[in-house]
Amino acid sequence: MKKPGVTLTKDALPGLQARIKALATKRVMVGIPAENAQRDDGSGASNALIGYVQEYGCPEKNIPPRPFLVPGVASIRDDAVKVLRKVGVDSLEGNAAAANNGLNEIGLRAEAAVKNKMDEGPFTPLADATVEARARRGRPGAAEELANRKDGQPAGTDLAQPLIDTGNLQQHITYVIRTVKAP
Repeated sequence: MKKPGVTLTKDALPGLQARIKALATKRVMVGIPAENAQRDDGSGASNALIGYVQEYGCPEKNIPPRPFLVPGVASIRDDAVKVLRKVGVDSLEGNAAAANNGLNEIGLRAEAAVKNKMDEGPFTPLADATVEARARRGRPGAAEELANRKDGQPAGTDLAQPLIDTGNLQQHITYVIRTVKAP
């Protein structure tokens, strides 16, 4: 005769612990990874350096902060939390691909949000000297922006976007999923 109660047929605890550890040691990082920071314009400055200077400014060079990375990522925080909640539940239920898929989804959303922030601002307009340099290089909108300023219109960012010149910086914004030490 069988006794009523719970019968353990398989110990699933090790698998559960492994899934929790795998999830807890993954990080989505958005920005310009060192291995993807090079530029071919001969300036000697990497995209990572240019991004840092744009994000935080450089008073010595009269470059105001034009934050795009931190606000861009922050703009998807609520969505990322929702995705992570679902990832957590799915992972605990045994869906091994859930963590990777969810982290990739968050990375793609964050990357797009940062690039969108670079396009939309708002940012401090470029200095006259910077717009003049762009006009000399034939950048679209720069000559028109200069003409508008000479006609007494206030400096704007529609024709000469502060963070978009060649597009090189924006093209190098990406995400990576890294494994970190367990907490």
